[in-house]
Amino acid sequence: MIAPGEWLGLMGGGQLGRMFCHAAQAMGFRVVVLDPDADGPTAAVADAHIESSYDDQQGLIKLSQRCRAVTTEFENVPAQSLQLLASSCRVTPGAHAVEIVQDRIAEKNFIESQGVPVAPYIPVRSDADLRAAAAHLFPGILKVARLGYDGKGQARVRNVEQAIEAFSEFGAVPCVLESMLDLKEELSVVMARGLDGECAVFPVARNVHHEGILAVTTVDTQPVAMSTQATEAALAIARGLNYHGVMCVEFFVLHDGRLLVNEIAPRPHNSGHFTMNACVTSQFEQQARVMAGLPLGSTRQLAPVVMLNILGDAWYPDASELQAEPDWSAVLAVPGTSLHLYGKREARRARKMGHVNITGVTLAETIAAANQIVKILRLPVAA
Repeated sequence: MIAPGEWLGLMGGGQLGRMFCHAAQAMGFRVVVLDPDADGPTAAVADAHIESSYDDQQGLIKLSQRCRAVTTEFENVPAQSLQLLASSCRVTPGAHAVEIVQDRIAEKNFIESQGVPVAPYIPVRSDADLRAAAAHLFPGILKVARLGYDGKGQARVRNVEQAIEAFSEFGAVPCVLESMLDLKEELSVVMARGLDGECAVFPVARNVHHEGILAVTTVDTQPVAMSTQATEAALAIARGLNYHGVMCVEFFVLHDGRLLVNEIAPRPHNSGHFTMNACVTSQFEQQARVMAGLPLGSTRQLAPVVMLNILGDAWYPDASELQAEPDWSAVLAVPGTSLHLYGKREARRARKMGHVNITGVTLAETIAAANQIVKILRLPVAA
């Protein structure tokens, strides 16, 4: 066990790291972050900052000398860096699990090997792969195998010719071509798995995306129809990866009732932000508990909740490029509202700047309150 008062290490300095710092510090831990950005959201709140690239050996040595356990706040930390750190301190999640999830081709192969279905797809490493693609894969979505997130590195393609053009625009790097499915809804399961294999699963969330970025997460106190199936699939994936840490598995639900895995995030997830105000333990506190070898916290939900993402677009009230500060007073006047801003200095369109959690006595009441905020901030998707 690592006791409160000792140091925990973090690779990555974005908003997920910032919220991890707040949770870990509330438990009495001190946090050191390794991140190349001197002015990032996490560096502003961490107890110490190592300004270094993620593959710089000297920076990694400094990190491992300062703390007994290290975690990550985004999935594209080099697996080799995690391997190096693991030689001298605890690393959660481990390099092997992260390495699989970093590559969509390896990730999909792994998920299928666990007996969990994914959307129809093929690996794409050349134009020839696309020319040989089966007709049922079109229309489809071409996704880069590595480094894509929030809709980046993705292109919707209606036919082979469009797919080849997109593949060329991506630099002919390895990709996957997925069939574009008619979705009924999208779900996610956020869970934690401890060093001893103990698992704690948060309530299954319903998600709505806008232009590839999560817009709304809704979680009722009554479980969704496919909660058991989604939870069992997420647990199978975590055990198969021998995963330790917080993880999110995103699912597609089709109109015929099939449940397919979309992707895995080896870290806390945007769709798990509701846990900060609606559950006994947040996903970020769970992350610290796993690192420290402490018992996992209760995932019991306390109230219905809606999470609204706030993008930089909220600072642009019209089509012009003139910025205006959102009306936070009006937002916070809505009953049940908790505002979480990420401390980013520049508001840019499509940039995640914060989120709002709204809780209430009933789901209907909560949705109504959330939609008041949707109007105040001119958000693109209603709850």
